[in-house]
Amino acid sequence: MGNWFRTTMLLGIMTALIVWIGNLFGGQQGMILAFIVAMGMNFFSYWFSDRIVLRMYRAREVTPDQAPEVYEMVRQIAHRANLPVPKIYIIPEKSPNAFATGRNPEHAVVAVTEGLINLMDREEIMGVLSHEMAHIKNRDILIGSIAATMAGAIMILASMARWTAFFGGGSDDDEGGLGIVGLIVMSILAPVAAMLIQMAISRSREYLADATGAGFAGQPGGLANALEKLGAYSKRLPMPAKPNTAHMFIINPLSAGNLANLFSTHPPLEERIARLRGQRPPAGHHLGGDRGKNEAEAARRRLS
Repeated sequence: MGNWFRTTMLLGIMTALIVWIGNLFGGQQGMILAFIVAMGMNFFSYWFSDRIVLRMYRAREVTPDQAPEVYEMVRQIAHRANLPVPKIYIIPEKSPNAFATGRNPEHAVVAVTEGLINLMDREEIMGVLSHEMAHIKNRDILIGSIAATMAGAIMILASMARWTAFFGGGSDDDEGGLGIVGLIVMSILAPVAAMLIQMAISRSREYLADATGAGFAGQPGGLANALEKLGAYSKRLPMPAKPNTAHMFIINPLSAGNLANLFSTHPPLEERIARLRGQRPPAGHHLGGDRGKNEAEAARRRLS
């Protein structure tokens, strides 16, 4: 029920944002049109958001014959987690990273980059795959895929608003819209709102997926080591990821460290690694909040 409630809330908030944008573009008529479009997008996002994200990164499905070691690891994890074996996709990127998507465990996909397979050892790959399978087990994958699709649409509309304002478009105040000023304000606030929604649904779930995934892998060392490598390689081999999908990856492919951590869709890597190793988080890295910590500790106790 919790995930269905969060998904419904996400759809409601994203729909409200799109309707607000429609009002700024065209007053009452624009608002009605935006509502109709938002309803269509909600339906489309539920059924097709996973395909959109996979196509965005040119991911290709591989068979057990093409990637036998990866499939065998996923089968082992699925057995331990009491989950169906998901499809495996490979992303043609040198930077190591991974994400899971799909509308439910029966239609799930785990996507990994070529860099992850080439740069990680078996224990580390097992840790990453376990983390992604934990997202499937915890039913995070639908809300993550929908957030990516809807946030992308909002960012496109915000970009259109900037160009409309630049060329003097927009509805007049007496027609129900807010004119050029409103378009400019919306073009700034809408992407920020979409980013804050992504942050709200992602940060605490990463801690829980780390703890649950460590249990599936049998020990937390592989995932902790993988997170260290992922953090180092993300700086040396940056991945050309889309901002609206950044929250789906095991680490933020857009992370720049320092102040950027405040606005990252993921909690700090140092804190995630410390929790997996049972250590005290480094000073200054307490941005994840108590909720994620409590959920992760509860999962750790259940799996121990």
